[in-house]
Amino acid sequence: MSRPVKVSYAKGGFGATLTLLTTGAYAPMLQAELPKIRNRVNAVYGHNAISHIRITQTAPMGFSEGRAVFEAPKNKAKPQVTPEAQAQAKSLADGVHDKALRQALEKFAGTFLTRHSTTTKEN
Repeated sequence: MSRPVKVSYAKGGFGATLTLLTTGAYAPMLQAELPKIRNRVNAVYGHNAISHIRITQTAPMGFSEGRAVFEAPKNKAKPQVTPEAQAQAKSLADGVHDKALRQALEKFAGTFLTRHSTTTKEN
């Protein structure tokens, strides 16, 4: 719905201004959520770091073309676990006595080994 653009501090003052970039259609909904946004950001900092929030509207690909992406990124296809990685994962989890834990470890290790092998091949 929006993305943070800038945090600016006043000279000698307390509290900063958070600038959010959004499309025109989301601006009214974002305006209604400003107190909740401010509270959540300040909860992360542990004090009232943000005292004001400014909303800047633009088209989805407006003047900041190519830099402001409002759509969620498309998920990449998950790589299939290779038989070699699956066999290695099974041998790694072989000493675990709890069946559920062993299966979870095999699944995790198989996915990790497959991703690691595809990453090293690409580089």
